[in-house]
Amino acid sequence: MVDLGEIQAAYYMVAATGVLVAAIYYILNLRETRRNGRIALANNIIQKMTTSTGMRIYIDLLNYEWTDYDDFEKKYGSDNNPDSYAKRYSTWQYYNNLGFMVRDDVIDADRLFDLGGNGVPWLWAKFESVIRTQRKLYSLGSFWLWGFEYLSGEMLKVAKRRDPSYKIPDSYARYVPDK
Repeated sequence: MVDLGEIQAAYYMVAATGVLVAAIYYILNLRETRRNGRIALANNIIQKMTTSTGMRIYIDLLNYEWTDYDDFEKKYGSDNNPDSYAKRYSTWQYYNNLGFMVRDDVIDADRLFDLGGNGVPWLWAKFESVIRTQRKLYSLGSFWLWGFEYLSGEMLKVAKRRDPSYKIPDSYARYVPDK
């Protein structure tokens, strides 16, 4: 005859095994959910950075030319050129948000570089003086667009690590004929 203590012990072992199986299932499911989330995030980043519209905005911004901040405002500021302002600011804010994602390890800097982030330092270099001037003029604080600045630094680190001779060309994206 089976003792009540043995039945109870077997019941506890079955219950413990069930809890263990549930915990393992939960962990595996959580990992898969995170993986799928990262894939979705990467796809969103790729779509924004590599569409023809995204590339057109990027190249337009790199081709802006101005002599000083007043000239910049006259040509591209929100008072005289709201379309340019919208294009520029939405792009800056996009990179600003990506910078926070890299800082918070939501996405790896190397992976983002490979997904198209390699062009971020060019855009930062192009507009750094404008952004710094706006921080002062409008009392925005040194933290305004800090994520964009951070992202540029991280992308530059990746580029230099992969090729120590890497530098941002003075011409940016403009064609320079071979001499």
